Amino acid sequence: MNTHGPRRVFGPRPPLRRRPAGGPNPLRRRTDRIQTWCTVLFVLILAVGLPAAAISAGYAAHASQLRVVAAETSARHQITARLAEAAPGPNHSDVREPRQARVHWVADDGERHTGTATLADGGGSGDEVRVWVNHEGALAQPPSSPSTARTMGWFTGCLTAAAVAAVALTGRARVRRALDRGRYARWEAEWKVVEPAWSGRNRR
Repeated sequence: MNTHGPRRVFGPRPPLRRRPAGGPNPLRRRTDRIQTWCTVLFVLILAVGLPAAAISAGYAAHASQLRVVAAETSARHQITARLAEAAPGPNHSDVREPRQARVHWVADDGERHTGTATLADGGGSGDEVRVWVNHEGALAQPPSSPSTARTMGWFTGCLTAAAVAAVALTGRARVRRALDRGRYARWEAEWKVVEPAWSGRNRR
């Protein structure tokens, strides 16, 4: 008996088993391939689909809001009116707040009108103010500004991006859970076949 270490084996060493460079992996099952393709699809959606959907939705919302701005601007115009009463002052002297005040004006047809307008600044009774009216000569709110269209475009684009990401993440998680349930069911069925022979219960 050799007490100084393991017996030395003479002769050529057996070749090392290497993983084949190509070809199918025998340990890779159908569920693994499905999961890989789902991961590739998920990455493509986040890298390509999400920006495309967000940009398209943002541009569409921006263009739609610009049409609203153009329609409101063409349907309303400013005239000069006079305050029928002193406009209330702001709650804080350093903050510009819109306020309501009674005004009167003369329409293009010479008819006198009176109404309550939203003013950006205060003033005393009889002071001139600029108000917006529609084609019928009734008071109207100021038309939307182009900055509103830009804000709507950005908001819609961000909301669309969040929705696409949420749908992609939810779909990927559901596919993963379904594949895992299939794996666990197959593993349990295979273990019921292998376990008796592996544990030796069949030899009893």
